Amino acid sequence: MKNKLHACIIDDNDSESISLLLKKEFPEFEIDFQTNNIQFASDYLSKNSADILFVDIQLSDETALNTLSKFRQNPYSPIIFIADSEISAIRAIKEGITDYLLKPVTNLEFVLTVNKAIEKFKKNKLNLIHHYQNKINLPTLQGFKRVNVDEIIRCEADSNYTFIYLLDKTKVMVSKTLYDFEKNLSEYNFFRIHHKHLINLEHLKEYIKGKGGQVIMTDNSVLDVSIRRKNEFLHKMI
Repeated sequence: MKNKLHACIIDDNDSESISLLLKKEFPEFEIDFQTNNIQFASDYLSKNSADILFVDIQLSDETALNTLSKFRQNPYSPIIFIADSEISAIRAIKEGITDYLLKPVTNLEFVLTVNKAIEKFKKNKLNLIHHYQNKINLPTLQGFKRVNVDEIIRCEADSNYTFIYLLDKTKVMVSKTLYDFEKNLSEYNFFRIHHKHLINLEHLKEYIKGKGGQVIMTDNSVLDVSIRRKNEFLHKMI
């Protein structure tokens, strides 16, 4: 049995049409809330969350925009807008809505759009879980600092120690070799460009050509790429 997904419907015309389509084509959905009153929707979304929001309202209304803004605070939940025209649809996309359907909505278009939204929802949620799970401990003299691997910009070797440079501009000295970090972080898109430098490729800003070349990181540090690692580095970046 599929896991239940939770939907909310805001429709100032006929919410039953969206509701009936959803129940018919996607029985795995539970409709937690549906209304034609934008203020009721605003109050509900300020206290509750949903997996997908269906919207068929006029976006010229500031209250409507504020309601959508509350829903967008959920980082992984898509919004599907039911539009009367291409102009309305474009306005919806500008307001950060995930996708839209033009009236009259056909069953096929509805199914394709909702399936795409479900895939986006699942992918975003998985990425969010992945983000919170990927934490490591950095041992310090006082104990340890727990950080997400995404916060690490680069690691720099200093004999049997390693300096870890973080997004918050702090530098942590750890009594482990750079090789230890290379083994543990390579699966998270880190690459050793030099015997002294292991970098998070997500924080790479620029590569400058040269014998080995240099990289510029998001903290504006400029690091050498060894001649020996250059080809492998460039191949990985293509």
